[in-house]
Amino acid sequence: MRIFTTKEEIKTFLTHIKKENKTIGFVPTMGALHDGHLSLIKKAKKKNDIVVVSIFVNPTQFNNQEDLIKYPKTLDNDTKLLKSTNCDVLFFPSVEEIYENNVKSEKFNFDGLEHQMEGKFREGHFDGVGTIVKTFFEIVTPNKAYFGEKDFQQLQIIKKMVEKNQLPVKIKGCPIFREEDGLAMSSRNIRLSKKHREAAPFIYKTLKKANKKFGTENAINVTEWVENQFKKHPLLDLEYFTIADEKSLETIKNKESNKKYRAFIAVFAGEIRLIDNIRLNKN
Repeated sequence: MRIFTTKEEIKTFLTHIKKENKTIGFVPTMGALHDGHLSLIKKAKKKNDIVVVSIFVNPTQFNNQEDLIKYPKTLDNDTKLLKSTNCDVLFFPSVEEIYENNVKSEKFNFDGLEHQMEGKFREGHFDGVGTIVKTFFEIVTPNKAYFGEKDFQQLQIIKKMVEKNQLPVKIKGCPIFREEDGLAMSSRNIRLSKKHREAAPFIYKTLKKANKKFGTENAINVTEWVENQFKKHPLLDLEYFTIADEKSLETIKNKESNKKYRAFIAVFAGEIRLIDNIRLNKN
């Protein structure tokens, strides 16, 4: 596995790869890798000649500075995991290398996708995401890039950015990877206390029950039911639950037969914020 820390070095290396007509698959991460990340890398390996993984904790997408400071950093273990998946290239730049002396987001228009859900609670978050993903696409110039559906809103926003900026990369969404008890895999999970880790699977259990209810009830009733479930829970605090159109991400009241819907949730387990989502069946 080749490891690069500067834009110039990795660009030079990948230019040679492109000249050989080899395809590049790209998996951007913030490190603290888990099986969900590894599943993305394995998919990229099957479909591309070379796989590049980046590890970069991006300061411009954190609206909470304490969360940025406490974000897990496990580079030694991450490197071992990447080698075990036969990753070809690790790009591990510093903040200075990426932003130079201007740690600031570009401003983006994602056609309203950025104002839903996470956008309501994390000001500037998606400008930060758009800035770093666009920057990395310009450095790595991948043929395909892989993102997990746990951050479904982020996935839709990146697709929109690629479309609006006419970037020559195909975005591939991959299914949520879960622990055996249903908790969506996240780098933040390792920060959960024992009691909160034991409580956290309640989130997915509730999503699954909401999915069943959505077959016979309207979105407002399902939302009220979920809110009541969390009001009774002693350890988990619901930030939001919403049922939204998969394409527009706008909250819905009533189902339409030709549209796809997804339930989105954000929950605080102590000081750790967990998000999840589930595609809803209408039958």
